[in-house]
Amino acid sequence: MKLAIKNLVVAAAVTLSASLAFNATANTQKLDELLQQIQQQRTVEGRINQERERAFLADRADKQALLNTAKRQFADEEARGKRLQQQYAQNDILIAQKQQELQSALGTMGEVFGVVRQTANKTVGAISSSIISAQYPGRDVVLREIAAATELPTIEQMEELWVAMLTEMTESGKITKFDAEVVELAGGSSTQRVTRFGAFHLTTATDYLIRNVDTDQIQPLGRAPQSKIQSSVAAFNSTRAGELSSLYVDPTKGNSLLRLNQQRSTLIEYFHEGGTVGYLITVLLAIGLLIALERILVLSAVGAKMRSQLKNPGNPSTNNPLGRILKVYHDNKDSDVENLELKLDEAILRETPKVDRGIGLIKLLAAVAPLMGLLGTVIGMILTFQQITLYGTGDPKLMAGSISLALVTTALGLIAALPLLFAHSIVQSRAKSILQVLDEQAAGIVAAHAEKEKA
Repeated sequence: MKLAIKNLVVAAAVTLSASLAFNATANTQKLDELLQQIQQQRTVEGRINQERERAFLADRADKQALLNTAKRQFADEEARGKRLQQQYAQNDILIAQKQQELQSALGTMGEVFGVVRQTANKTVGAISSSIISAQYPGRDVVLREIAAATELPTIEQMEELWVAMLTEMTESGKITKFDAEVVELAGGSSTQRVTRFGAFHLTTATDYLIRNVDTDQIQPLGRAPQSKIQSSVAAFNSTRAGELSSLYVDPTKGNSLLRLNQQRSTLIEYFHEGGTVGYLITVLLAIGLLIALERILVLSAVGAKMRSQLKNPGNPSTNNPLGRILKVYHDNKDSDVENLELKLDEAILRETPKVDRGIGLIKLLAAVAPLMGLLGTVIGMILTFQQITLYGTGDPKLMAGSISLALVTTALGLIAALPLLFAHSIVQSRAKSILQVLDEQAAGIVAAHAEKEKA
């Protein structure tokens, strides 16, 4: 409405200004046309304003209807909320009453329920980890349901609990064979004939097996136990009916002793625990044994040649000590006894270093090996005390390596000394026997030469 008035005023102003611009002789017809246009425009604008007013009123009515609807819904929800609160309070009271009625109705059945759940809880752990479950899987499923139940167990469930316990007791005293899937260490699995010894062991025809509780799989030991333990499996399985055979049994049902036996170090592992000192002791032992072997072979060959020379003393050979001494005698037959004796002694002295060569070194190595072991012991103790200073004594495994170094090197030193002492004794006895033959032959030659001179 205001817009129309404003347009009318603007039009009048325009008309007034136009009329002022017109001269007095302007055509009155044009003014009439202008007035008619203004009236038409006013009529159109009025119609538009009326339509806009009607649309606004209609929209206002719709918004009011929506507001009224929302107020009614809000009131309804408030009333519903109050009803639900009252119903919740009533239901809470009813639940408490029903629980009290249930406790009263249960009576001694509640104690039975507690005993059954407690027994199931105790039994499910033993059965799930039992070796017998490898042959009878799935026995722990019902027991877990009973242990986790919040209501009274059924007769069938209690019977399953009784059957599971009875099966565990009866099967623990049997030796049975069955086919089972065995996981191989190299990967994959295969169906094998498995022997179960009560609740203690699972074995194939030659190896011990263990049951992995986490994966519910049968698998071999990561490392075979000692040979006498391992061989007892094959010996037992090859026993005929009616014969007696022994088998090593793990009283911890294969969960402790057999697994710990896998961690037992082999001789090679013990050897490597000796470290650098252990390797040096081994080198000393190898050098000593090689020298001893060479001396034994050489002295044996020399002894054989000397025995051959004894059978033919008139034809001395220079390829053996006795032949060289006899050659000295043949070269000095015309000498007197004293000169001949001196020349023979000189010849024996020349042969002695060749015969005794290496014997002193073997003895030295036999003496040095235990000292090297003692050195390793001292080094191991130093490292042990250093670890105690840094980490304390809370974890003995931290000191195990250093203690192993100390003990293994001591053992290696003694082990190296023993064969070296025996080798030294053997080589020395061979050398002494050769030198004794040389001395005896030289003394005999001197004596025979002296008798010739007296004659």
